[in-house]
Amino acid sequence: MSDILIHFDQGVLTITLNRVNKKNSITASMYSDMAIAILEAEQSKDTRVLVFQGNETIFSAGNDIGDFLNTPASNEEAPVFHFLKGIATFSKPMIASVCGPAVGIGTTLLFHCDLVYAGDNAAFSMPFVNLGLCPEAASSLLVPRMMGYHRAAEVLLMGDPFLAETALEMGLVNRVLPPSEVNAYAQKQAARLAAKPMSALIATKRLLKSSQTEEVLLRIKEEGAIFGRMLREPAAREAFGAFMEKRKPDFSKL
Repeated sequence: MSDILIHFDQGVLTITLNRVNKKNSITASMYSDMAIAILEAEQSKDTRVLVFQGNETIFSAGNDIGDFLNTPASNEEAPVFHFLKGIATFSKPMIASVCGPAVGIGTTLLFHCDLVYAGDNAAFSMPFVNLGLCPEAASSLLVPRMMGYHRAAEVLLMGDPFLAETALEMGLVNRVLPPSEVNAYAQKQAARLAAKPMSALIATKRLLKSSQTEEVLLRIKEEGAIFGRMLREPAAREAFGAFMEKRKPDFSKL
């Protein structure tokens, strides 16, 4: 079975992360599949709303470390950058349904969504610094704008998880529900949006986001360049080596 499921119904295209046995960690091929689906949804007159969802127990553990080390995103043509550009410029409503852990890209992609619904078991984290890396997906720009500087500094510098109620209070999610209800609720909201006039939805979203779109794309590019450089440096090598060896990293000399 595919690691990414694509389902279309009455104007709503749903992208489901379907690699639960690997905690929905994302590989380059999964980024490629999602980027293609997003581009097709953007161009399709039939697709009116895009929904991301995972499993009731896990949204995504972030990048698949083994795959990431074997196929690093070395340039802007890497699948992950096509995916990031796709979510950053998608002109139609975009919804995320999040249950369980949402790590790294599992959290940063949410800042590009228009509506986010979370299970009360959701736990969000952006542990880039803990891996010897910098933020990605323009999160260094979008997180402080949403949360304020000090909260953004805490979640990005410390890298600790924060739970659904905190995410609700911060403004990252719109509503918290029991995990068994989240995907259905997101689909219900998507159906409501799909029934509205498309021209009005697109115009409203453009007005909401137009002031930052160019800045977001530039920040994605800037973060990507720094991220790629840091990936080759000792701190990241130690962090990833420790992860693969199931030990605590030692940054005392770095």
